[in-house]
Amino acid sequence: MADPEEHFADLPECPSLADGGLLPAELRAWMLLLAATGAVEQRLRAVVKEKLDVSHDEFLVLCLLAEQPEGGLRMTRVAELLGRPKTRLTYQIACLQHAGLVTRRSVCGDKRGIEVALTDKARQLLKEASAPLAATVTESLARFMGPDQCAAMRGLVPDLAEEPGPE
Repeated sequence: MADPEEHFADLPECPSLADGGLLPAELRAWMLLLAATGAVEQRLRAVVKEKLDVSHDEFLVLCLLAEQPEGGLRMTRVAELLGRPKTRLTYQIACLQHAGLVTRRSVCGDKRGIEVALTDKARQLLKEASAPLAATVTESLARFMGPDQCAAMRGLVPDLAEEPGPE
């Protein structure tokens, strides 16, 4: 497996949000956010595969289901929230079910409705992997964004606004 560290040499310098470019500030900020999330995803893919042995897209499904208090979500809602075609999601759910990470069941009163939920095995794996996954996100952002930009990005998510970030 390739070393995830070697990819950072390929990344451009952190773009500035200062005035003076051709693009308006909102568009420059959006481009910075896209670049930062791309850098995080690039690093996260390897860690997700190593720690959970699932693809990045399957990991996103697990994360979405992990945020559900009890039970699960309908497949159509998962596809909608992740912006995935239902056919692609069906394949991902089948892989996760085969690995023992999700369950599928019919929704009561709806013949076509299918609900998916995490298994205890998936919950345990996510719990064990959460610290290295979070560290990967923090390190990736710190390599790409300055402290002020990380703080501004955390400010977009109210629950994270007060948490210390990468310095």
